[in-house]
Amino acid sequence: QVHVVESGGGLVQAGGSLRLSCAASGTIFSINVMGWVRQAPGKQREVVASITSGGTTNYADSVKGRFTISRDNAENTVYLQMNSLKLEDTAVYYCNVLATSRGGHNDYWGQGTQVTVSS
Repeated sequence: QVHVVESGGGLVQAGGSLRLSCAASGTIFSINVMGWVRQAPGKQREVVASITSGGTTNYADSVKGRFTISRDNAENTVYLQMNSLKLEDTAVYYCNVLATSRGGHNDYWGQGTQVTVSS
């Protein structure tokens, strides 16, 4: 069993910054990809950013230049530094982990953390 827990969400004014953290724990043999997906009310789920074990990153066009994803492989942790936040960044942010464990190769999700950007 793999557990994924996010932290770091909250309320911030437009133009401000937040840093999200996500830690995966359990009997993990390896983690291929870690990433962040967000869901805003009335909108489709959006893949915000991802990072491979080798450090290759991908970003949604809507966050390029403002968000930075990073990871600590030794700690099975991924971070999302969000700068220059906009109202449209308001959403629940979910951490996604593609990992190999005793249960095989699976996708694991956290419970989500709310990010609210105010004007």
